[in-house]
Amino acid sequence: MRGYLIAGFALAALTGAGVAQQASFGKGMLNPNAPIDISADNFTADANAKTGLYTGNVVVHQGEVALRANTMRAQFVNDKPSRINAQGKVVIDAPSGIATGDNGVYDVNPRIITLTGNVVLTKDKNVMRGRQLVVNLITGLATLDGGEGKGGRVQALFSPSSEPSDTQKP
Repeated sequence: MRGYLIAGFALAALTGAGVAQQASFGKGMLNPNAPIDISADNFTADANAKTGLYTGNVVVHQGEVALRANTMRAQFVNDKPSRINAQGKVVIDAPSGIATGDNGVYDVNPRIITLTGNVVLTKDKNVMRGRQLVVNLITGLATLDGGEGKGGRVQALFSPSSEPSDTQKP
């Protein structure tokens, strides 16, 4: 039972990181006291290795944020989460947008999340693509590095709103 609680706590930390990527990059957009709902096909706790592993269509909901991946593994030091790895079709879905990548890592201290492999950030019709996204949840600094395709550059497509803003109306 203790392993379930620890793994659930660790995944809550990763969910909070997902909000930061899409919203204001760690500026308190997630209520850490909101209930956490985790579902997966399987869960395995390894007390000796101090890990918890969720496998098979892993879905974590907290508030309005959802995190999905094929597998998630939480590592612990002194009964506290130190690192969480999400692998395979990682999707972070928040009201402010969607971030996807092949893999994700949340380093609890220093509170840095990294998405790697075919990273795509989407908000409405706006899209950014790169190889790696690194977000510091304390400072709010986010960096998207270019991929190997398209000359190793970050790709962005911003679509202007179809409605003119108040400053543009006659």
